[in-house]
Amino acid sequence: MATKSAVVTGASSGIGAATAGRLAAEGYHVFCAARRFERVRALAEEIGGTPVRCDVTDAASVEALRTAVGSRLDLLVNNAGLAVGSETVAESDPKHWRAMYEVNVIGLLNVTRALLPALIASGDAVIVNLGSTAGRIAYEGGAGYTAAKHGTQVVTETLRLELCGQPVRVTEIAPGMVRTEEFSLVRFGGDQEKADQVYAGVAEPLVAEDIADAIGWVVTRPSHVNVDELVIRPRAQAAQHKVHRVFD
Repeated sequence: MATKSAVVTGASSGIGAATAGRLAAEGYHVFCAARRFERVRALAEEIGGTPVRCDVTDAASVEALRTAVGSRLDLLVNNAGLAVGSETVAESDPKHWRAMYEVNVIGLLNVTRALLPALIASGDAVIVNLGSTAGRIAYEGGAGYTAAKHGTQVVTETLRLELCGQPVRVTEIAPGMVRTEEFSLVRFGGDQEKADQVYAGVAEPLVAEDIADAIGWVVTRPSHVNVDELVIRPRAQAAQHKVHRVFD
């Protein structure tokens, strides 16, 4: 039996890197795609995959990814994402909103369109889109990001409708509080103190490996089983606004 192949976007760190490792352990040959080529090259060497320099917002870059993958693909994990800022709507910078929409929605569109023929050609494929609990609820200071992640959710739902009858399953993984080395740091422009405050007092937030484990479970279900969406939070987080924190 031929080795199954997978593409993971945003594979240079965090959930993407952990997912690439988990899929390799499941027997997939993983195309590790990200803008930071040196990082994905090191990851690919570690897991026996293929590194691809890819900016999901750039058409030529996505076309290069399509060429690298070839005519058949079993799994696409649209993980590349971006959160910037925590300003109110009145104080928001439109360029931050555009950047988030470009990565979380248009980037997902670009990669999915490019690779869909190869996915269908496999005869039994899965698309996993990384959404967020932010795609299900609004909160102060999060309008730009929640709007983008609502977009991710709706694109996923629409894609499932449009591919009904094709040999492709479509899933959204929607994590809550996940502590990774970069997500909140990028969101707050490199301010480590603000980034740390997101997780302050939370003994056990989720980590990237928890999400990778969930993705590994979803994609290894029998072919007739489609997990439409999987919302996953740490036990300490009952909702976006309800988090158990303990301070000494």
